[in-house]
Amino acid sequence: MLDRLAVHELIHRWWFAFDEGQFDVWPELLTEDVHMTSRSDTGKSPYEEFIASDNRGREQVISWQRQHREAAGHPLRHNASNIHIERVDGDDISVVSYMYATNITDGQVTPIASGVVRCVVRSDGAAYRLAELHIVLDTHAVAFTERQA
Repeated sequence: MLDRLAVHELIHRWWFAFDEGQFDVWPELLTEDVHMTSRSDTGKSPYEEFIASDNRGREQVISWQRQHREAAGHPLRHNASNIHIERVDGDDISVVSYMYATNITDGQVTPIASGVVRCVVRSDGAAYRLAELHIVLDTHAVAFTERQA
């Protein structure tokens, strides 16, 4: 039986654990065969090298994410919104949401990124874990009719 609250909580917990550098928590949130990607919408942002990733397997994902997190500022706040389930296929739950990230600049909350996150949450019967996490950050606005598919 699908536990929608547990799916939402997993996504929120991932972002909190990521921001707070709770590296010891990360393994329990990811499947062994997790696939994680990140990039900008154009693939040409000034910080593309910093955000671009394509990693498979828990160890590789955690290694890249840890390097990425350690190189980023603190406090860093990722917020997931409009989380919703697109489909359920057996134990795999396809979820999509928006993501906003903020930082502090001169005492003010500063937006640093927004984007779309698509993920697959998998149940192993005991817990929900992230099996896929694909992040595309917004960097260039165009008219809706000119957007890329």
